[in-house]
Amino acid sequence: LQVLQVKCGNLKYYQSHLYSTVVPPDEITVNYRHGLPLITLTLPSRKERCQFVVKPMSSTVGSFLQDLQSEDKGVKTAAVFTADGSEIPASTLMEILLMNDFKLVINKITYDVQCPRKEKLSMEHAAEMDSVKSLVHRLFTALHLEEFQKKREHHLLERIDHLKGQLQPLEQVKAGIEARSEAKTSGLLWAGLALLSVQGGALAWLTWWVYSWDIMEPVTYFITFANSMVFFAYFIVTRQDYTYSAVKSRQFLHFFHKKSKRQHFDVVRYNKLKEDLAKATESLKQVRHSLSLRMQGEELSEKN
Repeated sequence: LQVLQVKCGNLKYYQSHLYSTVVPPDEITVNYRHGLPLITLTLPSRKERCQFVVKPMSSTVGSFLQDLQSEDKGVKTAAVFTADGSEIPASTLMEILLMNDFKLVINKITYDVQCPRKEKLSMEHAAEMDSVKSLVHRLFTALHLEEFQKKREHHLLERIDHLKGQLQPLEQVKAGIEARSEAKTSGLLWAGLALLSVQGGALAWLTWWVYSWDIMEPVTYFITFANSMVFFAYFIVTRQDYTYSAVKSRQFLHFFHKKSKRQHFDVVRYNKLKEDLAKATESLKQVRHSLSLRMQGEELSEKN
């Protein structure tokens, strides 16, 4: 949880040790203990004072209100507003909220909350804290990098096995569809060759046995012109040049997708799994390369 509940119940004893004045029973107070904000309020249903320790850098207004409602089921509605009445979004960090006074509305009852002013860190102290955080981060990375990479390698191996298990039945179905589509495409190409052979034989028979070349020459011209029109129409429809390899690939894909729909083969899911497998394999290769370089560096250090 981002907001940690500390203590609920009769807090008069604790308040006598924390404050020099008596706090009204319905007042919401904000104090700091060990550098963390401590919000004290009265639960509406149990009429008990309850304290919440807030992590200002990670908790949000929404998480605080959610924990408040979880602690007291009698809290039906809860919202936070600025001092001028503007509602504060649930995604706002508590650190930003506690910079100024605000209003907490619980079950349509408004509570004015005054936040104590914290002294801002000097620029030198802030820069020093940033350098310390950076140093801690580098030390943590150096000490745990190898362990992290081994865990990632194990995770990637499990993911690759899982993806291969999902792809195996799809690969079998895909292989069958590809074989039938390839056979049908090859049959169509052979049929085209047979048609051209019949056309050539018919033109030769008409030229030398039935008519003369003077009669058949215009016929062959118009046949050639008609073929050119067919090729140009193919380009207009497909936006591709009429080449035999392009026609074969296009016809193969047409048969493949048609048979995939009949056999309920999910092409989109198959492509997604193949893409995820390729990414996982590449990531595993990079992790193993990094581990190999690290081991080589350790071996050189031992020799020196």
